[in-house]
Amino acid sequence: MDLYLLTITFLAILIVILGVSWWKWHAFISLLVASLFLAIMSGMSLDKIVTAYETGVGGVLGHLVGILALGIILGQMMSESGAGMQVANFFVRLFGVKKLPWAMLLSGFIIGIPVFFEVGILIVLPLVISIHKTTKQNILLIALPVIAGLSIVHGLVPPHPGAIAAIQIYNANLGKVLLYSLIIALPAAIIAGPLFAKWVHKRVIPESEPELIRVNMTAKTLPSTGLSFFIILLPVLLMILSAVAPYLPLPKGFMKFFEFIGSPIIALLIACFAAFYFLGIRQGMSKKDIKKLTDQCLLPVGSIILIIGAGGGFKQILIDSGVGTTIGHMSQHLSLSPLVLAFMISGLIRIATGSATVALTTAAGIVSPIIEHMSGVNLELLVIATGAGSLMFSHVNDAGFWMVKEYLGLSMKETFKTWTVLETILSFTAFAGALLLNMFV
Repeated sequence: MDLYLLTITFLAILIVILGVSWWKWHAFISLLVASLFLAIMSGMSLDKIVTAYETGVGGVLGHLVGILALGIILGQMMSESGAGMQVANFFVRLFGVKKLPWAMLLSGFIIGIPVFFEVGILIVLPLVISIHKTTKQNILLIALPVIAGLSIVHGLVPPHPGAIAAIQIYNANLGKVLLYSLIIALPAAIIAGPLFAKWVHKRVIPESEPELIRVNMTAKTLPSTGLSFFIILLPVLLMILSAVAPYLPLPKGFMKFFEFIGSPIIALLIACFAAFYFLGIRQGMSKKDIKKLTDQCLLPVGSIILIIGAGGGFKQILIDSGVGTTIGHMSQHLSLSPLVLAFMISGLIRIATGSATVALTTAAGIVSPIIEHMSGVNLELLVIATGAGSLMFSHVNDAGFWMVKEYLGLSMKETFKTWTVLETILSFTAFAGALLLNMFV
């Protein structure tokens, strides 16, 4: 039964890849057909298939749909007003073209700490595209370091949900996990970011340009560099404020207010209104121009929302059909060190379900009873090893795969060669870092 489940999972993933690249189906159709194939072949009852699929779609889009729309609007305002160009020119002047990948890594790493991976991508992407247009560099050289910084922080560093859940399950010390994860995350991001980008950008030259956010500057006067930075960092600052509010001596009402304005959708909405005024009206745009711009930039979002939603549906079918549990139990019988076991189970569940958070929490739930009677297990490094596994080999069942593909204008083949490899480098480098640190702490 276990082998049968793994075989049909492999075939379902093959349907997605062949559907998009060979049969030229839209990714939404490919993911939907693969979900139905897996659900039926795994023996899920027909009345549960549609419910599971809808739950998966709703689970992803419930959190993402507003963020995607507002992120695109903010990005378009940044590009149309010239604010993106101002920030791009500042980075080019400060670091020079040769050191840009390092500047981008730092941006992604810092922005990634308070925000979700998906939100971080939407904040930094207009900047990436502006720098790409300004410097005429291969977009991968600029985009991959940012993505590496955002992704490693999302997988390993608290307060991201997967890491927090694993800390609670293993009963680990949050402060130590934070310290160790930062020590391990930075070298991993350097290897998978600037170093990998410098190697791969000579070997993969994207065939098409990014289309979702077009950098066509229409403003006659440019906003100041300071104002441009303020608008792009405003949602990040609001999210940081929300994260630190519980630790400040504030009345309960104020604390709830800061937590509210720091939630991603409200922070991005506030940033959009700030952009409408400071980058639009103050720069000479009429209300009619701003409405037209908003309408235009929201049209292409429909496709990516469908794809990400279908990816969420596929992921839920994978979970409900029992594939994740099967892999976990198969790995449980191997006599390995807890760090290796946690990394392996988490990695296999990530490959099967496409969700880093699901992989982290499921693997922690499986490994936790195994280590209960063991002594000398470093619980903090166990959290990090589980987190490292949860980043492994992102492919067609992961929303992040489709976001990177669509936003950077890459083909399926190019996305596998860049994003999938980058995630796997992050995963194994972070795991090696955990093993190394385990020798000394």
